[in-house]
Amino acid sequence: MEEYALQMRGITKEFPGVKALDNVTFSVRKGEIHALCGENGAGKSTLMKVLSGVYPSGTYEGEILINGQKVEFKSIKESQDAGVGIIYQELALVEEMSVAENLFLSHDLMRAKVINWNKIYAEAQKSLDHIGLKIDPQTKVGDLTVGKQQLVEIAKALTKKTDILILDEPTAALTESDVEVLMGLLNELRDKGVTCIYISHKLGEVMALADSVTILRDGQTIGTDFIHDLTEQKIIAKMVGRELTELFPYEPRPINEENIMEVQNYSVIDDKGKQVINDVSFTLKKGEILGISGLMGAGRSELFISLFGGLKGKISGYVKIAGKETYIKTPADAIKEGLAYVSEDRKRYGLVLGMDITKNTTLAALNKVMKLKVIDNALEVKHAAELTGKMKLKAPNLEAKVGQLSGGNQQKVVLSKWLMTNPKVLILDEPTRGIDVGAKYEIYKIINELVKEGVGIVIISSELPEVLGMSDRVLVMAEGTITGEFLRAEATQEKIMMCATGGNKHE
Repeated sequence: MEEYALQMRGITKEFPGVKALDNVTFSVRKGEIHALCGENGAGKSTLMKVLSGVYPSGTYEGEILINGQKVEFKSIKESQDAGVGIIYQELALVEEMSVAENLFLSHDLMRAKVINWNKIYAEAQKSLDHIGLKIDPQTKVGDLTVGKQQLVEIAKALTKKTDILILDEPTAALTESDVEVLMGLLNELRDKGVTCIYISHKLGEVMALADSVTILRDGQTIGTDFIHDLTEQKIIAKMVGRELTELFPYEPRPINEENIMEVQNYSVIDDKGKQVINDVSFTLKKGEILGISGLMGAGRSELFISLFGGLKGKISGYVKIAGKETYIKTPADAIKEGLAYVSEDRKRYGLVLGMDITKNTTLAALNKVMKLKVIDNALEVKHAAELTGKMKLKAPNLEAKVGQLSGGNQQKVVLSKWLMTNPKVLILDEPTRGIDVGAKYEIYKIINELVKEGVGIVIISSELPEVLGMSDRVLVMAEGTITGEFLRAEATQEKIMMCATGGNKHE
């Protein structure tokens, strides 16, 4: 029996003007969880697309061996038939179909002349039970949260006979409890002899899960080490080619006592009659970073989407911005009042992927680049260049399509877009989801600069270290209401989780 389930030797992949992979070597032992780490653009996804047949044999140099046998995949199906399964970071689900239909979309069960729906629903329920996802298999995927959709994607991959399972940022949209479920599953699969390749920017997960780690940088293999020979700091240094003195560059500063935003007795009943926000009151100081924590379904995003005018339903309570009571009914109203909202799903709600950087940057403030109701192209480019320069955006030029940028650079374009509106309050919903550690650090530094300028910042995050590392104050939500409030000095993971699970209310 061969020691390695997978060997990729001398893999070189070029695109016009770019060498994405340069003589990469990657070997994975049977039955191990092998982490593949590197910054966005390091070549991780390209390497996995070579392995999974997205880039067929003949379009790259080098060779692939599975269980010691050389293979050449001309298609994704050939890779799947050889036992290679991949869960992409981007969801590949049909939102208008049910969970069960998505799970078995390419399965023989769905190709029968007469579909046995009872059998499909029963098999779907088994798959959902296996990953601990408590939802009805007949539920439409589009009605699920992003996190639950990601779990459905994982269940879908596990319905196939897979010997080598590739997971590309599988926990990007998951809460900590969902992550624990997934980690337990992966440990079970390892015990059954399944080989897992785990791509993640969350180094805590890598340290907890992986047996070995391979690091790529600039399309080259930096090295492979056993996990017991590594620390998070060593991994970061190899990834970015330099030491990061701290993951969260929080800068202590006196907080202005002026309230930039006040919310009192705020409640929301959505258009389906469900109470999603219940009597919420809080303040945000000028130049303060306010962290919002809570489990999936706690109402964090719903609260701030509603405050931004993006949630339909019956709303009560009042909101003041810079001391002035406001009546926000639409996002356009919110922008006029000085609010900006960076969505957790930047590709769906934050960007137009087929448009260039300049156009995306100016979308939320077209009035600033218009003369006589016509867009002034030179003025538009000037504003875009200034803002993206401030963001330290890495792109060939401002005409580049946003869809071609890395996750970190896409997020910088979203930030540029909203900063062009000169916001008084900037709401960041999962601001570093799916972003590598180097880009995260740069975004945190941008946040520090903004609060120095007096912008009030709200960070909604499922990553407790991020909330604790960057916030001046933390609010915890559960079941649509605030269950805890902590100053930076007193906030701990244990206290936050206690409030998030409804075990205690801390004022």
